[in-house]
Order: sequence, then C-alpha cells, then structure tokens
Amino acid sequence: MTGLLPNDRLLRALRRRPVDSTPVWFMRQAGRSLPEYRARRGDADILETCRRPEEVVELTLQPLRRMPLDAAILFSDIMVPLHAIGVPIRIEAGRGPVIEPPLRDVSGLERLRSLEPETDEPYVAEAVRLLVKELEIPLIGFAGAPFTLASYLIEGGPSRTFGRTKALLFKEPAVFDRLLGVLADIVVAHLRAQVEAGVHVVQLFDSWAGVLDRDDYRDMVMPHTARVFEAIAGLGVPAIHFGVGTSHLLDLMRDAGGDGIGVDHRLPLDDAWRVIGHDRAIQGNLDPAVLLGYWDAVERKAEDVLARAALRDGHVFNLGHGVLPDTPVEHLQRLVDLVHAETERPAP
Repeated sequence: MTGLLPNDRLLRALRRRPVDSTPVWFMRQAGRSLPEYRARRGDADILETCRRPEEVVELTLQPLRRMPLDAAILFSDIMVPLHAIGVPIRIEAGRGPVIEPPLRDVSGLERLRSLEPETDEPYVAEAVRLLVKELEIPLIGFAGAPFTLASYLIEGGPSRTFGRTKALLFKEPAVFDRLLGVLADIVVAHLRAQVEAGVHVVQLFDSWAGVLDRDDYRDMVMPHTARVFEAIAGLGVPAIHFGVGTSHLLDLMRDAGGDGIGVDHRLPLDDAWRVIGHDRAIQGNLDPAVLLGYWDAVERKAEDVLARAALRDGHVFNLGHGVLPDTPVEHLQRLVDLVHAETERPAP
C-alpha cells in the first residue's frame, strides 16, 4: 500500500522504515481551531454531521489546505458506532458525550447489540471512499477502545474520578467483563469497515485507560484491547494505540497491540520509547497547551521532542493529545514546517 500514495511517510514510519523527514499530523487537526471549521459547523450536532459523507469529506480536508500534513484523519467521533446501534447519546457543547440513562448494571447490557456497519453506519464507509479518491496522503480511521467507550456508558458522560466505572469493575467484574467484550466486537466491526472502505491506518483511542492501575488494566482491560488488535492484524494496515496519562501502562499497551504507541507529554519521548521498546514506532508528544503560548516556547519544546527522537526510524510527530480550540492556526502551520525542516534527510 505504501507505493500507492505520493506521500507515504506515515506508513513508512509506523513500519519503522526510513523516511525523508519525520511525518507529522495532529489529533483533532480538523476542529475548532480552524475558523472555517467553526463557520461551517456552527451549532450543528456533531453526530448528525458525521452522518453526512460530503460534510465529513469537507471537514477532513480543511486542515490539509492550510498546511502540508502527512496524514488526514477521518472527521468522526468515537461515539459514532454506539449512536448507530441506538444508544441514546448527545454531544453537549463544553461537556462532551452524554448518555441517558447510563449503563450501570447487567440490565443495561440489553441495550447494546452487534454493529452491522453496512446497515447501521453506511455513511462512514461512504465518506472514506470519497476521501481516498481525493487524498495523496494516508487517511487515518479510528475508534474508541472498549474501556474508554465503557467509561462513557457507565458514567453517563465525562468524568474526573471514573468512580462509577471502577465501582462496576470491582462490584460486578463479570458484568464489566461482558460489557467490554460486547464493546470489543463493536469496535472491531467499526474498524474493519473503515479499512475495507480504504483507510490506510487505524488508531485506537483508549483515552481514559490511564485512570487504572497496572493490575486492573492488565487483568480486566488488556485482554479486550488485545482482542481488537488481534482481529485487525491481518487487514494489512498499521495500527496506533493511544492513551492519555498512561506512562505507567506503556509496556502493557505495547503488549496489547499496535504497530505504534501514542504517548502524551507527561513522559519524555526517549524515556517512553525505552519502555515501549524500539521494535515499535512511537507517536508524540508535544504538550498541546504549549501551542497557546509564544512561538519561541513552541519551537523550543518541539525541538526537544525531535532531539529525543534523534532521527531514529519509527517516530511520528504529534501532540500529546488533541489540538485545543484556542490554538493559533499559524502555530500549527509553523510547527509542521519546523518538523519537516529539522528532520530532513536523504530520500529513502
């Protein structure tokens, strides 16, 4: 697949092959930091927007017109497959996904059913097919990991403590295990449909796995995450495994799966790579809040990340989490140029 794209830096890096410069893309690069995004989206519901392939294509392409990114990420939301099977979800501005009623016991499992992508969410595959006709860079598809999806279902929305999620894990471990098993099946179906439609890379967002200690992650979550990666391993596309606040879990995340491991800014990139092992690619890890400051701070911090990567094969430059809404667009543009210029080497 690498030979089919004029720019295949991301694919080469995730396979730890030589590149002519370090690939760079940003989580939430299509989003509220772009004035054209805000003008187009307005107050429209994001889950409804995701059901309109032509709109998804436009929003996915917007950042590419601004800067020479090395990947596009499908404009979507991790709640899309759950919404598609009838889970009552709404996205509240300033808060995020809200599920009413939340899933708190075994009876809640009856509200979940298998995902049939061709009938439940055909708009996802259609958007992918339209995009791959337009792009000369890899398209990234994605899904939320079973634990992260479960946390939203159980809490009923975003949480600081994840107390209800942990309560179900400790009080009803069999129910918790069944829930993650059902969600793993949904995630696999969602990712497989995106790959079959043409995405070149997939990323699994386990955004909230960092709230767990090592024992609980290894015993209760890791088997389901591993099953997702095992199920997509034969599809021929590289996979990225990403979490937030997961410095204590990096070796376990590596063992769960992924050609590349995404790391946030809390651990220096070279330290994280030693934990993960250099037989895997690494993605990261500039603090997204740095971009809210002056450019000299952005430049200094970005150069530190690049120095720690040391031009080793397998580095994908990204932020430690998504682009913040108030990020100056010009900082993103200059950052892309900086990464490419600072890491330029002879063409492989």
